[in-house]
Parts: sequence; C-alpha cells; structure tokens
Amino acid sequence: MQLINIGFGNIVSAERIISIVSPDSAPIKRIVQEAKDGKNAIDATYGRRTRSVIIMDSGHIILSAVQPETIAGRVDTGLDNDDENK
Repeated sequence: MQLINIGFGNIVSAERIISIVSPDSAPIKRIVQEAKDGKNAIDATYGRRTRSVIIMDSGHIILSAVQPETIAGRVDTGLDNDDENK
C-alpha cells in the first residue's frame, strides 16, 4: 500500500484516489458543498486556502492546501519507487 502526504502530516492511500482536481470550477465547488452537507468531506487544510480537492473511491472528498500538481508528483514518484523495488 502506497501512502501519499497531502500536507501538514496528513496521508492518504494512493490506491484509493480517483482524481486530484483544482477547487476553482463551479462543478467542483458543487461537489465539495454536497460532500460537506452529506458529511463526506474531510478538511485537511488546517485553515489555509483549499488548493486541491482529492476525490476518493469511497465517495469521500478531501480538501488539501497543497497544489494538485504537487500531490500528483508525489503519487508518480511513489509509483516509480514501487516499480524499482519489484
């Protein structure tokens, strides 16, 4: 199981991530609001500005203060390291 740091010591399982997106578009804002209303949102921003929204296969939405490109790079780096270890 590969774990990805999403900022401030918060970690998620890379295998459970469906998508990492920017929170700026109206459809994503709607998804985040629906998740908050349905108690499926996890705020990992520590009060900072939300810079990425991570959509999990469980239906949970995770808000992170780290840029989507940074998180995606961490996922790619972790996958590369896993391939070398096999």
